Amino acid sequence: MSNLRDLSQNASAWPFAEAREVLKRIKDTTPEKGYVLFETGYGPSGLPHIGTFGEVARTSMVRHAFEQLSDIPTKLIAFSDDMDGFRKVPTNLPNQEMLAEHLNLPLTQVPDPFGTHESLGHHNNARLRVFLDSFGFEYDFKSSTEMYKAGTFDDALMRVLACYDEIMAIMLPTLGEDRRKTYSPFLPVCPKTGHVLQVPILERNAEAGTIVFEYEDGSKGEVPITGGHCKLQWKPDWAMRWHALDVDYEMSGKDLIDSVKQSGRIRRALGSAPPVGFSYELFLDDNGEKISKSKGNGLAVEEWLRYAPPESLSLFMFQKPKTAKRLFFDVIPKAVDEYLSFVESFPSQELEKQIANPAWHIHTGNPPHETAHMSFNILLNLASVCHSEDKSVLWHFISRYRPGVTAENAPILDDLVGYAIRFYQDFVRPSKEYRSPSDDERQALTDLVTGLEGLDAAASAEDVQSIVYEIGKRDEFPELRAWFKALYEILLGQSQGPRMGSFIALYGIEESITLIRRALACEDLSA
Repeated sequence: MSNLRDLSQNASAWPFAEAREVLKRIKDTTPEKGYVLFETGYGPSGLPHIGTFGEVARTSMVRHAFEQLSDIPTKLIAFSDDMDGFRKVPTNLPNQEMLAEHLNLPLTQVPDPFGTHESLGHHNNARLRVFLDSFGFEYDFKSSTEMYKAGTFDDALMRVLACYDEIMAIMLPTLGEDRRKTYSPFLPVCPKTGHVLQVPILERNAEAGTIVFEYEDGSKGEVPITGGHCKLQWKPDWAMRWHALDVDYEMSGKDLIDSVKQSGRIRRALGSAPPVGFSYELFLDDNGEKISKSKGNGLAVEEWLRYAPPESLSLFMFQKPKTAKRLFFDVIPKAVDEYLSFVESFPSQELEKQIANPAWHIHTGNPPHETAHMSFNILLNLASVCHSEDKSVLWHFISRYRPGVTAENAPILDDLVGYAIRFYQDFVRPSKEYRSPSDDERQALTDLVTGLEGLDAAASAEDVQSIVYEIGKRDEFPELRAWFKALYEILLGQSQGPRMGSFIALYGIEESITLIRRALACEDLSA
């Protein structure tokens, strides 16, 4: 353990760099609350999405890295801002007309359009917990509604009221002229309608802890700022929550950099230091445009998990978090194979290399190990030539290539077979386009058949690759890449493909000879 701690002090992986900043913030001393607090936020007006996963996954990685640096206890809070006013009906929810009748209510007062929970906020909170639990995250769930109403934030809210002018001086320069006229950090909950009001505040009574506001009809109302009778605007709310809970770490998207600065200034005005922060880049769609929940132009977690293991998604989140990345279906195969490569290399690495390996961060120091390794790319191509939706068909080839390996003793590989079949059926098969060989390519393919016929059926992938390589050099291709590209386009109907030696050894030498002869005979290989 001491060796791990020593190595963690200088480990280069970004979660360790973040963890060291947290340790610096607390001066390597247990905070008064007794633990270091990591927080992630969730807005339950919509369903949990891939950004929610990314934020919790990345924060959990930082938390785990911190736990290698220090014995100070830690907690992770998943905070739901469910007292926020329901301002707009998301297009992906049912019962749109019903929901439109409940605009401006707190999310925990809007009826559940799915009919399964007390409110829309309760429904989405439940979905969040199931979502996070399915990935095995360790966290404490906190509800804004419950904490406001229970009085958890009362002292901090009184502090906000006492610092009202300072907070207004921070916020007003960031607003447009019209918004400045009505802005207040406090949003009273209307005693008549239950709406979260966005109205001018006419008077403040710091001693009594009340505010006076103006109804739309011009009459006045007075409510306490405590006990859930008021909600804060989100930037002051963020700062108040940091202050009330003494949050030590929270990351957020690059689009919130200015908001983080303003909330940090507000927290300082309240009398405490802002948490350590981390601004991650946003995801882009297949056209390079920013992913938007309202546009629906991104890749959902459920969609990723249809085609790949969750750990591959964690790897995608781990790698280069400060670089904008395309998040679309075509990134999945590469992410899976990179994940498999990191897991495979882990057992043979020294500890210093292990804690730099993404697999260590994804699996909190204990990656799984399975001796039967096979790349996702080669499984995709096996599914491609088999044209099968049946896992047992692929396992026929796998078990022959790897004697003794079964779906039962290689569950990771078995899952990959299922993922590969689904990805092939949905993305590869529809875009396949086979072509006929040219005269030079026909001669090279004929030579390849002759070379394969001279091999034993149990020949290694390296033996097969040597023949493929020699033919590519011997027959007059401008470069080896052109020979391999021809093999992919003629035999697999695609411009890219696997290492041919490994693929032919897996598929079988006799089966590969038959496949090549069918291509030479101009048969339809898509059938």
